[in-house]
Amino acid sequence: MKIRKKVGSMILAVSLMGGLVACSQSSNGKDSKEEGNEPRDIAVIIKATDSGFWQTVLRGAKAAGEELGDKVKISTDGPPSEADIDKQVSILENIITSQPDGIVIASTSSDATVPGIENAMSQDIPVVLVDNRVNTDQFVSFLATDNLKGGAIAADKLVEELQKSGKELKGKVAVVSAMAGVQVLTDRDKGFIDRLKEIAPDIKVLDTRYVDNDITKALGTAQDIITSNPDLLGFFADNNHTGIGVARAISEENLQDSIPVIAYDSDEEQINSLKSGAIDYLIVQDPFGMGYKGVMNVIAKLEGKEVEKEVDTGVTAVSMENFEDEEVQQLLYPEKR
Repeated sequence: MKIRKKVGSMILAVSLMGGLVACSQSSNGKDSKEEGNEPRDIAVIIKATDSGFWQTVLRGAKAAGEELGDKVKISTDGPPSEADIDKQVSILENIITSQPDGIVIASTSSDATVPGIENAMSQDIPVVLVDNRVNTDQFVSFLATDNLKGGAIAADKLVEELQKSGKELKGKVAVVSAMAGVQVLTDRDKGFIDRLKEIAPDIKVLDTRYVDNDITKALGTAQDIITSNPDLLGFFADNNHTGIGVARAISEENLQDSIPVIAYDSDEEQINSLKSGAIDYLIVQDPFGMGYKGVMNVIAKLEGKEVEKEVDTGVTAVSMENFEDEEVQQLLYPEKR
């Protein structure tokens, strides 16, 4: 009798322990998240925290999180500067170790993050890329601007500005680039240069100047270009920091009416420079949309839905002529969405 009671007690204990383990696995594992009991952990990694553009990407990601409510938990990280590629790689590796449910990443390098991205995908952590193409096909979705097209639009707008002021399409144009070897910037510059050769073959494009994504260096470089080239017709600046630096040089030299500037992106200082005339056109992307759609695509993948592999998030040329348009205002001021 005592033996039977003892065996019965052991069976009951084992049964209870099994129930506790199953309960624990259900409350902490992926099954419970699939049932909606726990929020999905989505990590969003940007190129740099020192940029209004990337803060807007985060704003879009957080807006998606707010819309999804208790369904998702958004965490964000990124290096201080786009120049710190090693730091971004380290952040990615650490996040993978923490086993999130999904990752949205704007990779500065097209190569350095490939091992991490492929590692995440091999562990069934879906990765959505935004802004910059990475040299692997192991990702869920890629959302970005067509930067070749954006660069070509910049060339069109520069020529329009020159023609408006009655200038002959002969002379020099400068390209100030944030960094060498970054695919999105390479595409913008190529799109600009190729289109300019097509529509204004007598204009000489000076050798591209790289400024380590530093506003002060962009300012100094622009001043040097202006001083060294009296026949300078205009500037193309391929991101927000270069745009700010070039615009400062134009303002300091009081050249708003004589040297047009076409710049990518739309930080607050760039918008103010557009209003003052130091910048003539901003080639505006949709960073809010990148962050928002990036998170939504991760969630869609986790829910077993079809996700588009390649998404063009659009590009818009903004001047003071279309500045007040509702669509433009929402691009420039995402809080209005």
